[in-house]
Formats: sequence, C-alpha cells, structure tokens
Amino acid sequence: MKKWKHKLHEVIFEADTPQGKLFDVVLLITILLSVVLVALESVSTIDAKYHSLLDWAEWIITVLFSLEYILRILSVTRPWKYIFSFYGIVDLLSTLPKYLSIFLVGTHSLVALKALRLLRVFRILKLTKYIRESSVLLIALRASRAKILVFIFGVLILCIIFGSFMYLIEDEASGFTSIPRSIYWCIVTLTTVGYGDIAPQTPLGQLVASLIMIMGYGIIAVPTGIVTAEMSKYKPLDTNTQACPHCLTQSHKEGAIYCHHCAQPLNDVN
Repeated sequence: MKKWKHKLHEVIFEADTPQGKLFDVVLLITILLSVVLVALESVSTIDAKYHSLLDWAEWIITVLFSLEYILRILSVTRPWKYIFSFYGIVDLLSTLPKYLSIFLVGTHSLVALKALRLLRVFRILKLTKYIRESSVLLIALRASRAKILVFIFGVLILCIIFGSFMYLIEDEASGFTSIPRSIYWCIVTLTTVGYGDIAPQTPLGQLVASLIMIMGYGIIAVPTGIVTAEMSKYKPLDTNTQACPHCLTQSHKEGAIYCHHCAQPLNDVN
C-alpha cells in the first residue's frame, strides 16, 4: 500500500518522472481549456449556439478535476494538510461550482448560478504551483508588506489633504460636491487613471492638479522599488520538484533525503 501511495504521490505532486511530467502537462492544458470555456460561456451568442457542447465539456473537465482532487488526498500522509492548504482550497473551488449548480434551479437562483460560473475562473490559480519563481515573489511580498502598508497609508493621507484642499478651491459646478468626492478625484488623479468625470476649472485648482499628477509618477514607482529591493535579496534555489508526502512542502535541494520543514523522509516507501 505504501509503495502504491508513494508512486501516486510521485506522479501527482512531482515532475521528476515521465509520468509526472505527462500528468502536469495534461493538467495545465485542462486548466487553460477550462478558463477558455468559462470565457466563451459568458458570450451570449456563443453560449446560445453551443450551450450543450460547452456544458458537456465543462462536465468532463469537472470530473477530471474531481478525480485529481481525490487522488491528491489519497496520495498524502496527512490529507487535512492538503485539504486546508491554499492549493487544496483552490482545487476544491475548481470542482464545486458545477455540482452545486445541479441543486440551484429556478429563476430565483440565476444570480447564484452566475456567481458559481464566475467562481470557476479561480482555476487559473492552479497554474501558480508550476511557476518556480513565484516562491521568490511571494517571499519578497511578505518581507515588504509592512513598508508597502506604511506607504499606502501615507498616500491616503495625501489624498485626504489634497482632496479637502480642492473642495475649498473648486465649487460644486466643477464636480467637487463633497470632501469624499474630492478625495476620489485626488486618488484617480494621483494614480494617473484620469477618468475625466471631475475636472478643476479654476487656475489654482489646475495648478494643484498638475502638482498631483507629477507627484503620481513618482509615487507609482515606490512600491515597485520596495518589492524589487526585497527580491534582489533572494534567488531561486537549485531545487527539484519533490513535495514532502507528510507536510506538502516543496522546493527541496537536489539530492535531499529529508524534508527541510518537517524532517520526515521524502521517499518513505518502507
């Protein structure tokens, strides 16, 4: 039983063998196909013409994802670790919507059905596990989250100050009818979005708007610099695709015998 479980784990969670690589390729194609089907289903003309075909294709993909989910649970030593992990939840969200749609019938359930269909787009998150460099990006984002939060808080203070100032300068005819609406304009201007639904009309207001626009270019570069500085501290390790069957930790060094997280053997087939 342990040998069978180890073989299943090697195929599903790793890509060191031809079977594991084939499994990953098939799964990647299925994920991409699923996202394309969800997009096509949202086009009313295509859905009206090919609804039955799209529905059958969606059921086939859902069954494949369901089998994958069950096999992943069976192949790990501690199933709950996978079930409540990020990818476990994503895998569950990939399968549930289609099954739940069976029980939601009638016109009163149309909104819920639409939400369930959109929920299938989360299948695209299954692709992240195949991007090796994503681990470095996640580490950099975690390390820089405090700096980014302080930066965002500072930008919010600037928007409140400048928004309130613009409310005093401009009149209601220009669209600055309240401080919250003026703050909204400041955020749109500072981020260089520029919807154009509100625009200053007075020379002083236009001068302040110009300063905010120029300031926006410098502010946008700050979060990028923070994350880039953190990313420069890390580099992808020379890793293999082995995943610990006990705690599901990945990114082990080549030739590793034990998991660097839980110290359990990576190839425990005895």
